[in-house]
Formats: sequence, C-alpha cells, structure tokens
Amino acid sequence: MGNPRRARPARPGRTAAVAALAGLGLLALLLGAAPPVRASGYPPLPGGLGQDRELLDNLSAPSIVPGGSGQIAFQVTAPAASVGPLVGVVVEFAVYAFNGYPGTGSAPLPVGQAPVLSNATTSAEDVRVGLGTLSPGASDSGSVGFATSGGTPAGTYAVRTAVSFTENGTAYRLDSRGWFNASVWAQATVLPNGSATLNLSVLGVSGVVAETGIVVSPSGFTTALFAVAAAGVVLVGAGAWVYFRRTPGSRSGTG
Repeated sequence: MGNPRRARPARPGRTAAVAALAGLGLLALLLGAAPPVRASGYPPLPGGLGQDRELLDNLSAPSIVPGGSGQIAFQVTAPAASVGPLVGVVVEFAVYAFNGYPGTGSAPLPVGQAPVLSNATTSAEDVRVGLGTLSPGASDSGSVGFATSGGTPAGTYAVRTAVSFTENGTAYRLDSRGWFNASVWAQATVLPNGSATLNLSVLGVSGVVAETGIVVSPSGFTTALFAVAAAGVVLVGAGAWVYFRRTPGSRSGTG
C-alpha cells in the first residue's frame, strides 16, 4: 500500500470546478463500460446515507496533453457523528474505462497506453493511498500521481475510487459507480416505477463516493474547451443522482 502521498488541502474553488465529474458523472460518458461486480458485504455507515456525501471530496479532474503528467488531489473527512476515529483509512484509485475524443463512445482501455497512476512506492492502473487515523470531524488531504505517454490516445479516462476504514471495530468500504456493472447499478438505484433510490444491500457496500477522470486532450490549444465539453456531457448523468441524494430517500437495504 505504501506510505501516504500528502498534498496541501485543496482550495475551495476546486470542488466547484470538478462538480460534474465528482458527482458520479462519468456514468454518462462511459455507460457502455462493464466494470466487474465487487464481491463484498459491508454494513452501511452508522447514522444513514447522508454521511457519505463529504467523506471523499475536493476531487480534482486533471486535463493534460499526451505525454503529460500530473496529480489527482482529494480530501477525506471523517463524519462528525462517528462513534470513534476512522482507523486505517485507505483511498483507492483505478483507471477503468475510456471514451475517445471527441466523445466517440466507451471503448476498452488502450493496452499499454492508458494513464498510469502512482503513489509513494508504486505505479499501476490501480493504486492506494493510506491516510492513517482520522478523528470525528477531522480532514486530511492527499494525492495520486499519474503519467501518460506520447502515444496515449486523446479522450476521457474514467477513474473509479473507493474509501475503506475501520470504526469502532467494524470494517467499512465505500465504492464509486465504476465498481459496479450496469445491471447491478440499475437494480440498486431505480425503483420499479422508474424513480431514483439507493439500495446499499444490493451493492454490498457501506456507501457510494464520487469518482473522477483524466482528460487527455489532442493539443494544448483545445485542452480547456475539451475539458468543458466533457464536464457538460457528464452533467447529464450526474443531475438526477445529485438531486435525489439531497432529498429524503432510501436508507440501506430498502428502495
């Protein structure tokens, strides 16, 4: 797992800048991707679903050109209502899907050319960062590095996330949308009448956290425009999710 790679706390403006990507938004771009179903059975967070909204926050969504490198920054905040400290906090990042420029649809990750993530000790498409122990209400920031090659195809590379820890002797894990295939996700988030819900028992996790992406633009001139276009498409998928998560909804186990 390696030692944590820390970063200064993210600026408040960063959250607004990546709000689309941080709202599980890559669903709209990459719905055709088929990530593996995560076999798990973690209990819901104590106190209900509301505590997972800010647990993983201030996720950055970098935009670079092929051959460039950078960092994905993040912040983890322990729920103030926690019974005790969060022990052994680990944040996981994994590149899992690709949508080619200028939005041609989901495709398999380019073999040997997708962005490579890194922590303090290793480089891979899936890395973890440990943050140690967080007291109730406390926050800590970190980052994972990434690098591309000159041959990395332009497009949006989806990065799924997960947060795991132990509280009061119980292990918890929260996953982003990208850990579940479309069938399981639909079963957990859509009621028979078509309205939105969230059934954590179906997903087998303690909660759902945001995910992000790395935008590789075809040239420096189009970086900003491409990033804005990608975020705009993402909003289509994120809107309904953000709405029902901010209104009274289901708890764990029931839709």
